[in-house]
Amino acid sequence: MTNTPVAQPGAVKRAAKAHAPSRVTRKPTNVSLPTDLLERARELNVNVSRASERGLREEVQAAEARAWAERNADFIAEMNARIERDGLPLEEYRMF
Repeated sequence: MTNTPVAQPGAVKRAAKAHAPSRVTRKPTNVSLPTDLLERARELNVNVSRASERGLREEVQAAEARAWAERNADFIAEMNARIERDGLPLEEYRMF
């Protein structure tokens, strides 16, 4: 029988909490939104700040992805041409 250490109750929770990201600093910002959309959001108890944050986060991620693709366009084209010319590396080992 081996001696296996047993975690103390709450140890996992404390460890997870220690690695959790700190609170995000927020800055008040003025945003112009269509009146009808804002009214519908309020009627449905939608948190406009959180919804705006989600939408902005998605837009930023999409813009970062486009910027990455533009920065690496030459490499991607070169790799695509190489695969077209030489085939996939290790293609003979593919199971599908």
